[in-house]
Amino acid sequence: MLRQVVLYIACSLDGYIAKADGNIDFLNTAELPGEDYGYAAFLSGIDTVIWGRKTFEKVLSFGIALPHADKKLYVVSRTRSGTHEHAEFHADVVELVKKLKQEPGADIYCDGGAEVVAELLRHGLINRIAVSVIPYMLGGGIRLFAENIPEKRLQFKKSIAFPSGVVQLWYDLPQDNQSG
Repeated sequence: MLRQVVLYIACSLDGYIAKADGNIDFLNTAELPGEDYGYAAFLSGIDTVIWGRKTFEKVLSFGIALPHADKKLYVVSRTRSGTHEHAEFHADVVELVKKLKQEPGADIYCDGGAEVVAELLRHGLINRIAVSVIPYMLGGGIRLFAENIPEKRLQFKKSIAFPSGVVQLWYDLPQDNQSG
């Protein structure tokens, strides 16, 4: 069985993953002590992480150690190459994901950003979407889903409501007529 690509991401109720300037402080409004929204359990089933360059740079701006040291971390960038700590840069996310899906391993975690998500959706390379909807409205910014992604009926898997008001939605993307 081929490895699955899972988009595991959070957005505001009105569908944004960040403000226009990349600020993601709204995510903090849903923090509760001891609640990880299933993140640790999710991470236990993956061995590879894909980020866009802007996501990578946002994480670096936090001044913390680069996460996912125990996993293969790929950063999609047209402007950077080589490596940074345990992250490896790649210019073509479609080529990268097609190659990774053919290799043995656990599932692949896509954590954005919006451009990477759109490109993977356009090529039918995302198998599952898990979106944590934060009870917050940004009113504008960087949309989770671009307007030019393909129309697709999703298969509902589950929803989880948390005391903070976060609702996590899980869907599978049928792979008919897709290259993945």
